[in-house]
Amino acid sequence: MEDVLKLNQIHKIYEGKAPFQALNNISLNVASGEFIGIMGPSGAGKTTLLNLIATLERPTSGNVIINDQQLDQLNKEQLSIFRRRMLGFVFQDFVLLDTLTLEENIMMPLVLEKEDPLIIKRKVKKIAEKLGIASHLNKRPFEVSGGQKQRTGIARAIIHNPDLLLADEPTGNLDSKTSQAVLEEMLRVNEEENMTMLMVTHDPIAASYCERVIFIKDGELFNEIYKGNNRKLFFQQIIDVLSMLGGNENEFLSARY
Repeated sequence: MEDVLKLNQIHKIYEGKAPFQALNNISLNVASGEFIGIMGPSGAGKTTLLNLIATLERPTSGNVIINDQQLDQLNKEQLSIFRRRMLGFVFQDFVLLDTLTLEENIMMPLVLEKEDPLIIKRKVKKIAEKLGIASHLNKRPFEVSGGQKQRTGIARAIIHNPDLLLADEPTGNLDSKTSQAVLEEMLRVNEEENMTMLMVTHDPIAASYCERVIFIKDGELFNEIYKGNNRKLFFQQIIDVLSMLGGNENEFLSARY
């Protein structure tokens, strides 16, 4: 399999009166179709790493390469187009526009690309049916549940078939039952569409849906583990690594299950 994402010796330093090194010598390859989790204590560098991959920030040194495109060679306008066409985003707080219907929220990436309205309608209907929200398309976000909002967010993130889906705590605002449904939907999309996914999470149960989990501590790669065929065993391995990582015991959400 080809690599969709390559991180080569990434360093990120935030300058100021007291410079802070957020990431130190991070190298990582992500193959096409992988579903990868990123875990670590608060302040470990997870969000910084996601922001670099999302093209929202640039590394101090090192290269971020997505589908053979070296991102530091793109100017601001090129980065904006690249982000819109090649990446999909799922957020903890949904980031839907309350003034738009679910249908209008989902179609936004295609509208920005000026795709034919009839094709857009057809694509929205197809993806909404797959995600179980077809009967809610005319409702606005404040009229539906958290799970339906997140399914809408996933639909918007994948409707343009991005090369890489980036999810930041996608189940952070959901109860355990809804979280499970959303994670199963993400796993289905990963498997059926062969969509490459990278998910930052504090939740070991969410991480157990991934096929590989990468752990970061103090801005450096700490460990990585692979699922294999036994998700329960993988979940326990995640817990074991988290216990070695340390950090506040309340940061990781296994206690609520």
